[in-house]
Amino acid sequence: MIHPKYAPYLFSLFLSGMMSCLVSGIATYRALGFVPNFGAEWMGAWGSSWLVAFPAVLMVAPVARRMVAMVVRAPDAA
Repeated sequence: MIHPKYAPYLFSLFLSGMMSCLVSGIATYRALGFVPNFGAEWMGAWGSSWLVAFPAVLMVAPVARRMVAMVVRAPDAA
């Protein structure tokens, strides 16, 4: 198993991989339609987009966490 201190990096890796896969698939379909080599085109687009998405998530996630903290109300103390 992997040490818990690496959890934020793994989260970023998995999230960026899944999101870039989904978004590149939609963008590839919109650009080309369902062509015979759609899978290969999609995987090429996914690979290059994941290279950008992973470091972007690493940089943007802390900002997003701070923004969420600003708009979420703290639980009432009992």
